[in-house]
Amino acid sequence: MNRFIIGLVSAALLSVAASVNAALIYAGETLGLAQAVARAQAGDPWLQGSLLEQQAYEASSLSAATQPDPVMSLGFANLPTDTFDFDQEPMTQFKVGVTQRFARGDTLDLSQQRLALKSVNEYHRRVDRLAQIEARVTSLWLDAYLAAESVRLIESDRGLFEYLVDVAKSSYTAALGRTRQQDLVRAQLELTRLDDRLALLQQQADIAVARLSEWLGSEPAFVDWRRPDQEVSSIAGTEAALPVPNLSAPPQFLRSEPLDENWLSALLVAHPAVQSMENTISVEQSGVALAQQKYKPQWGVTASYGYRDDDPIQGDRADFFSVGLTFDLPLFTGDRQDQDVQSAIARTEARRSDRSLLLRTLRAQLETQRASYLRLLQRQEIYSTQLLSQMREQAQASLTAYTNDDGDFAEVVRARIAELNAKIDALAIDVDIVRTAAQLNYYLDAASYYTTAQQGASS
Repeated sequence: MNRFIIGLVSAALLSVAASVNAALIYAGETLGLAQAVARAQAGDPWLQGSLLEQQAYEASSLSAATQPDPVMSLGFANLPTDTFDFDQEPMTQFKVGVTQRFARGDTLDLSQQRLALKSVNEYHRRVDRLAQIEARVTSLWLDAYLAAESVRLIESDRGLFEYLVDVAKSSYTAALGRTRQQDLVRAQLELTRLDDRLALLQQQADIAVARLSEWLGSEPAFVDWRRPDQEVSSIAGTEAALPVPNLSAPPQFLRSEPLDENWLSALLVAHPAVQSMENTISVEQSGVALAQQKYKPQWGVTASYGYRDDDPIQGDRADFFSVGLTFDLPLFTGDRQDQDVQSAIARTEARRSDRSLLLRTLRAQLETQRASYLRLLQRQEIYSTQLLSQMREQAQASLTAYTNDDGDFAEVVRARIAELNAKIDALAIDVDIVRTAAQLNYYLDAASYYTTAQQGASS
C-alpha cells in the first residue's frame, strides 16, 4: 500500500505534508492518519464477528464429515398375549438390534467441502473489510483535517481583514480619501461573514470527528488473522495465490490511454471482494454436486440378536441372529431431485451474474476515481504555478492602489476574499488528491491487504 501511495501522489504529499504529519486529538490521544487507520482496523467488531463465523464453519465442517450415529433397538418379539410367559412359545424372543445408515454417495465429503469453502470465504471478506476501513477512515480523517486547516487559513488572514477595518475607520473618521460609510460597513460585514464561515467549518470538523468515532470509539482489539491454508487443511487449492501487481510507476499507468486491459482485469480479479464472490460461486457449485447425490440410494445395515428362553420342560432353544441391508429407491425424481438440482444450478448462475456485475462496478468506480485524480492533478498544477500567485498579486495591487487613493475599497475586499478562497480551494484540491489516491488504492493494490492479513497471522 505504501509503495502505491508514495508513487501515486508524491507531488500531492509534498504539498500536503502537513496532512500526513498532522495529528488528530481524539479522546486525549494523538492520532495521525496511519494510527487512526490502524486503530480502526484493530478495533472493528465486524472483523471479530467474521472470525467467529469462520470458526463456526470450521467446526461444522468437521461434524459434517461424520456418518450418522447408529440406532439401537430393544424389544420383545412374538410374546403370547394369553399368558405373556416368555418361555411359552418357541418364537418368543428378546431382541437387541442396531441399524447404521450411510450418507448418499459423496454427500459427506461434499458437505465438508461446502462448509470449508464458506470458512475460507470469511477470510476474503475480512481482507475486503480491511481495505474498506482504510479508504473510509482516510476519507473521514481528511474531512476533519480539511476543515481544521481551513479554519487555520481563515484565522491567519483574519488579521488582514481587521487591518482593513481599521484602515477604513481611520480614513472615514479623518474624512480622508474616498472612504465612505458603506466601505466601513462592508469591512465589518466581511469580518462577520468570516466568523460565520469559521463556525461552519468547525461544525464540519466536529461532524467528521463524530463520524470517526464509529471507527475509533472502541478500544483496540487483537484480531487473529490466518492464511487460507491454515484455516481448513482438508480443502486443496483454496489458498489465495494472488499476483503482485507492478505499481512502481502508477502515474504513468493512470495517464495511459487506453488502459492495459489484461493488467487491469487481472488486478480486479485479484480484488478481495471478487475473490469472495469467486468463493461463493464455488460454494454454490458444491451445492449442485450435493443435489445430484440425491439421485443415489441411501444404504443402511441392520443387525439384531434374538434371545429365546428354554422351553417349559427346560429344553434348550437356539438364539437367533439376523442381518439385513436397506436402501431407498429414488424412482420419482421429477418433483424432487430434478427440481433441487435445477435450483442449485440457478443459484450458481445467479452468483456468476453477481460476479460480472461486481467486476463492472469496480471497473466503473476505478475509472471514476482515475478521471477525478487526473483532473485534480491538472487543477493542482494551475493553482500552484499560476492562480495562487496571480491572486496574491491582484490582492496586493488593489490594496496598494487603495492606499494611494487610486482604488476602490470594495475591490480591495473582493480581492482579499478571492485570495483566501483560492488558498482554501488549493488546500481542498491537495486533500482530494490524497483522498482519491486512497480510493484508487482500494481498487488497485488488493494484494497488499492479503499481505497485511498474512503478516497479522504470523505476528
